[in-house]
Amino acid sequence: MNKSHFIYSSFLMSALLFNSCSSSFLDVEPMTSVLESNFYKTVADADMALVGCYDGYQRTVSNGSQSFYLTAEVAADQCFGGTGTTDGRAFQAIDRFDISESSSDNNIFDGTWSDYYAGIFRANTLLGKLDGTDFANQTAARARIEGETKFLRALMYFDLVRLFEKVPLLTSATNENIPQADPKDVYKLIVEDLKFAASHIPADAYPKSAAGTNDGRATPLAAKALLARVYLFYTGYYGTEDIGVTKAEALAGLEEVISSGQFALVQNFSALWPAASYIPNKTNNSLDISKYVGKGNSEVVFAQKFNNTSNYNGYVDGNRWVVFLGLRGKSWSPYGQGWGACTVSKNFFNKFSNNDTRKVASIIDIDGEGITDFDLRNQREYTGYTVKKYAPTALPDGTTNTGGEKDMQLSQDQDYFVIRYADVLLMAAELGSGNAQKYFDDVRKRAYKSNFTASAVSKAAILREREFEFAFEGIRYWDVLRQGLNNAAGILETSEDVLSGSVPEKVTVKKENFLKTRGFMQIPNKQITLSNGVLKQNDGWN
Repeated sequence: MNKSHFIYSSFLMSALLFNSCSSSFLDVEPMTSVLESNFYKTVADADMALVGCYDGYQRTVSNGSQSFYLTAEVAADQCFGGTGTTDGRAFQAIDRFDISESSSDNNIFDGTWSDYYAGIFRANTLLGKLDGTDFANQTAARARIEGETKFLRALMYFDLVRLFEKVPLLTSATNENIPQADPKDVYKLIVEDLKFAASHIPADAYPKSAAGTNDGRATPLAAKALLARVYLFYTGYYGTEDIGVTKAEALAGLEEVISSGQFALVQNFSALWPAASYIPNKTNNSLDISKYVGKGNSEVVFAQKFNNTSNYNGYVDGNRWVVFLGLRGKSWSPYGQGWGACTVSKNFFNKFSNNDTRKVASIIDIDGEGITDFDLRNQREYTGYTVKKYAPTALPDGTTNTGGEKDMQLSQDQDYFVIRYADVLLMAAELGSGNAQKYFDDVRKRAYKSNFTASAVSKAAILREREFEFAFEGIRYWDVLRQGLNNAAGILETSEDVLSGSVPEKVTVKKENFLKTRGFMQIPNKQITLSNGVLKQNDGWN
């Protein structure tokens, strides 16, 4: 059978995992004694391979491909594509669901596709080797490793199936060129994997008391929280409950997360985000970070971890999409410079209540914060507002404060919060918890502080609250899609005046373009070609 590009990339990543290298794939000369033939023999081997699976998930971002996060933000209604006036228009094609915005861009997601399948290949390889590993009497270790691996596979497939809907479903380390699966089958595997993780990862494997190092590891509670997110998206988008998890099960899992007592809302919302909490000190060119709660805080249920040791010699562990959110060509401490993507809609900024503390913690108001000398000549779709939550940070002298190699692109180390406790509370409220009003109020009380006024809980009220609570966290787009295609089209349709290169422009998102795509993204043409046409393009992207 033909070997498609995503499988080829998976073999490459697998070779890296086994610490071997070569000048070509036909002449392999191992640099160490760690080879597949003598690996997977012990628990230590399996644990090492598990770390490789986490690295595979991290590389879906750190490789620098079109990230899941940026795609979700650009496609949603709170941001435009932005970037520079001389850059390509792939972000505009995504934002407007219109490939004519950049008609030659038929491989926007090629790296994304390859990176995700490389990560899935690692997970499938480890799962296929567990029976041959000597766990002796360490059955708990076997359960933990298998559970964590399945959690990661589920998470990666959940990202893929939301991006592209129809994707090949590979459950073993194979190079078989198979057609895209029915999305229901993909969701069924996701549910099975998450249920396995929830019931097999030991509850005490990664205690929250060691969250500084543990919040990037899969836990039973993280699996239950993610399972609820899967349930809400699938049942909302497809209008049916037929993938192996019920509403009652999803809610019960969330209630377990809440009753565990392991998590709590951070007192001040701004403390969750470096750019919203760092205070510049010009006298000694430093940043006061005392108001930042840190990565391993009480609110993190699961995070995608990054560090700042990256360099161009293959050690790529940084958050590669954060730099996209930086101010275009300008640092203004504590905000670092970047590529100017995801300019924030003025309509959304005005929709955000001034009494809501999340507004100033989430959005950089360029004029309102006194940021001067911002050069509009190279900024596309300028609105005066941009994302603060995940903005890179900079020292007062303008040096990007990335640590490590201090590389603007590779050394960004801000973690991505995949699931926060606030999400657990609002999902539980939406699913009909007996404590729905309390959970809803808890989130809103933190947001409004002394300006809090009671509001009756309802599904509409919860969705409205989620719009502000999770702004710019890669969640909003999926919340919109699960409200039904016609409703989503009405939410996403917009026409707004912006400036591109100082010249007035109007950004128009048409609901008919969105409806043609049904909200899904372009299958990379390269993958379709390499599969000899086995893969089929999604509607609206031809």
